[in-house]
Amino acid sequence: MLSKKQKESLDTATNNFSEEQFLNIVNSISEFKSLEKETQLNFLKAANAMYRSGEQYIDDLVYDAAQKTFAELYPDHEFVNQIEPEIVVDGKTISLPVRMLSTDKAYSKEEIVKWLERIQKAAQELDIPEHDIIIRVTPKLDGYAAYDDGNILYTRGDGAKGRDISIVFERGLKVGGRGLRGLGQGEIVISKSYFDEKLSAYFDNSRNMQASIIAEKNVDDRVQQAIDDGAALFFPFSELSKWEGSINDFLNGFEAITQEIWQSSDYDVDGVVIETTNSQIKDYMGFTKHHHRWQIAFKANTEKAEVLVNKVTPQTSRTGRITPVVELEPTRLSGALISRATAHHYGMVKSKGIGPGAVIELVRSGLVIPKIERVIKAADAEIPGACPSCGSHVVWDGDNIVCPNTTDCPAQAENTIIHFFKTLANIDGFGPATIAILYANGIKTIHDVYTLMQQPEKLAECGFKEKTINNLVSQLKLSQTIAIEDWRFLAAFGVVRLGLASAESLLQHHPIENIFELTEEQICKIDGFAEKTATAIVEGLNSIKTEFKAIFDLGFNLNRTVLLGSGTNATESPIAGKIVVFTGSMQRGSRADMEKEAKLLGAKVASSVSGKTNYLITGESVGAKKIADAQAKGVTVITEDEYLALLGK
Repeated sequence: MLSKKQKESLDTATNNFSEEQFLNIVNSISEFKSLEKETQLNFLKAANAMYRSGEQYIDDLVYDAAQKTFAELYPDHEFVNQIEPEIVVDGKTISLPVRMLSTDKAYSKEEIVKWLERIQKAAQELDIPEHDIIIRVTPKLDGYAAYDDGNILYTRGDGAKGRDISIVFERGLKVGGRGLRGLGQGEIVISKSYFDEKLSAYFDNSRNMQASIIAEKNVDDRVQQAIDDGAALFFPFSELSKWEGSINDFLNGFEAITQEIWQSSDYDVDGVVIETTNSQIKDYMGFTKHHHRWQIAFKANTEKAEVLVNKVTPQTSRTGRITPVVELEPTRLSGALISRATAHHYGMVKSKGIGPGAVIELVRSGLVIPKIERVIKAADAEIPGACPSCGSHVVWDGDNIVCPNTTDCPAQAENTIIHFFKTLANIDGFGPATIAILYANGIKTIHDVYTLMQQPEKLAECGFKEKTINNLVSQLKLSQTIAIEDWRFLAAFGVVRLGLASAESLLQHHPIENIFELTEEQICKIDGFAEKTATAIVEGLNSIKTEFKAIFDLGFNLNRTVLLGSGTNATESPIAGKIVVFTGSMQRGSRADMEKEAKLLGAKVASSVSGKTNYLITGESVGAKKIADAQAKGVTVITEDEYLALLGK
């Protein structure tokens, strides 16, 4: 059965084509070639509309195969020679600054070789030496295609006209890579790890959420949170990880190169994009109405199998998350013998019934690791009550089970040290490589690292030379003397659900010396801390108490957070208890400094405007639409000068 949104997409995209007809074709897709032309076309239009609305029904592979069959039968049909249309539900279309084409596809190395031969032929006709032909490989993001000209963010639409969705930046959507606007084509994507951890229980797939991000109205609270957390963003293609080299180097390392690039991103990827970077060849080869001839996407075939689950083994990761590793009856997929697969989290194991005796549908798409597509026959799930690495009592964090013992759990200890110095972010020298050497030589806690200041001979025993030893000892001393915020110091210990923002919020209500005496009830009283969060924090703080005290007593130079309401004239401040948002370029000082001052005056500083916002303080270069949208929500919009006047400055 189709969902309500899928039915709406079908009705919008087709004429006299029913849900029953669509499902009948899905169930007998092998007979697609024998269908009438109009029936084939309606099926393709319906499937495309569901995909682009975020309600995909059939796999990409099935759609691509059906489209290829239609193209072979009717090569001159406009559907074959145009961009698959975006279904416009609301909003007017506008012309795109450049034509946004689709990408031709290949499913085997042989097809890629034939494409490369066409590149080489073009080079020969242009008298370009083969060593001047550079091939670039980048991940093929499976997101929502868009174009950013620096002022407007457009959807791809039909390739010539799209919609203005610049509102997503006003909602706080960030730009991937260097964070720059105006870098052209890219895709709106969501972090896979974030989606699996926090959103998979609410959205069937990431495309559901991508469509929600650009909605004109009624943005889901969870979607807004993902935007605020920087997990959802617009990623320009020019900022993606890449491989570049000669044709021969590419062919000789084809499997390794495509696999590395395929797995280089934490976003949904359904292949790799291969193209030549030579501008003369690009101009010479040109493009069709559908795609550029100098560019192709490599997508591997997908294989599925029904597999018996033997057992589910808990495995503690370096972050403390207990990962369910599903041990399977050995099965061959895409040429590889598969005996294990990873479930997303124990919430999935529990809700889906993944346990000994369960039967699952396993999917492996080419070079991609095997994935549990669905549970065919459920069984009793076995949920661990203790960490398999250290035996500590585990806690639930959403759908995940986490070991709160960040300091003494062997599986976490090394990462705990890495996280500490990465979060402090005030010295160099103590990166993953250095810490790995220290850990291998018995330096297993943060405190152990700081004892090296008095025992530098241990660094020599680890194999470091005199110059490096002196530098490391100097850096450790420097980390204690450089002023840092107390909430950053607290967050550096890696307590579950106590990141930078949460640590700052906690210390706005309680001094750092008192946090280990806090109860769950006291933490729950703080805005933004739910019961489960409070439970995880209390248990996490208890597990780091000894290590924290040992480090704290070394005497770090901490800038103490002023308790809310205790700042100078905080209770009399006109913004005390108000929710404020700063936007644009400020002239009086940096936005961070102004936000810090506002907090001292008792205000709550938010990152995006909502109906609860009291003041939007605008600096320079703020769009009129953003101001109008805020005013429409009943928010008082004031300039930086008006804000300073409000404070009596």
